[in-house]
Amino acid sequence: MAACVPDRIPALKDGPFAPGVDLRGQAEDGLAVGNRLMDAGQHELALEAFTRAALKDGLTPEILTAMGSANLGLGRLGQAEDLLRRALKEDENRPEAWNNLGVVLMERGNPTEARQMFQRAYALDNGESDSIRDNLRLALEKSETSDKTVPQKAEYKVVQRGNADFLIRKNP
Repeated sequence: MAACVPDRIPALKDGPFAPGVDLRGQAEDGLAVGNRLMDAGQHELALEAFTRAALKDGLTPEILTAMGSANLGLGRLGQAEDLLRRALKEDENRPEAWNNLGVVLMERGNPTEARQMFQRAYALDNGESDSIRDNLRLALEKSETSDKTVPQKAEYKVVQRGNADFLIRKNP
C-alpha cells in the first residue's frame, strides 16, 4: 500500500523532543504571580508564590501583607493576624493591611478593635475604597449593637474583591 506523502518526512533540527527550559530566562516576579493567584482564588498557591518572593526580596511589608491576605483567604486567622501586624509594624501606611487586619478581628469576634483598624484604613485610603467603607460601616453597626444589646449570633462571610481586598458581608 502506498500513502500520499513525500518519500521522506524531513528530520527536525533539534530532535523529536520538546524544547527544555531556558535557565537563562528571567523568572516572573513572585509577588505578581501570587497576586494573580489570589485574584483566581488560589490562596494556597499564592502563599507559595509569596514565600518564593520573600526568599528573593526578603520579608518586606508588601510581602508580609500579601502572605497575611493569603492566610486570611485560607481561614488561618491566627497566622494572618500575626503577619498583618508585622507588616504594619514596618509600614503603617498600608490601608489594605489595616483593612485585612480588621477583617481578621471581625472574624475572631472583636468588632471594637476591628472598627479601629477599619477607621485607620479608611483614613489612609481617603475614603476611595468602597470595600473599606462598607467594612467600617458594618464594624460600627456591630460594635454599637454589641454595647447596647444582648449579643446575637450573626453569621458573617468574608468575600474577596480583588488583590488583597476583602469585604465582610452578613449571610442572608
